[in-house]
Amino acid sequence: MTFTSHMQTALDEARKAADRGEVPVGAVLVDARGQVVAQAGNRTRELHDPTAHAEILVIRAACAAAQSERLPGYSLYVTLEPCAMCATAISAARIARLYYAASDPKSGGVAHGARVFSHPQCHHAPEIYDGIAAHEAETLLKTFFQDRRDMGA
Repeated sequence: MTFTSHMQTALDEARKAADRGEVPVGAVLVDARGQVVAQAGNRTRELHDPTAHAEILVIRAACAAAQSERLPGYSLYVTLEPCAMCATAISAARIARLYYAASDPKSGGVAHGARVFSHPQCHHAPEIYDGIAAHEAETLLKTFFQDRRDMGA
């Protein structure tokens, strides 16, 4: 099987999130055969749900489709380093590979902050690949927050 990055689809989901006024983070979950099973952007404001991060939404959808709480062999593409909550969900779902674009020194939970996968309490750590389309993801986030500051929001 040939490797195919799904980061551009995740970036498309992030742009859609920004258009809805959400923090522009997008995620795509791919099964072991390389088929996209779920894609989403943040919806915390729209759903009035602080857990409605893009990663959580795609994990929920994929688990429902697989009728399982575990997703071994699956790969997750996300435009921003997952927070501690999302990293914990990734571990609990036993996702095999995590690909993320931009690092998040402020709120990240993988390479920064909580570093969830390095804790002894962590039952599963995925393979991690970072920096894929990082510049594009960073630009999207910086533009979103700069526009918010300029509007006084």
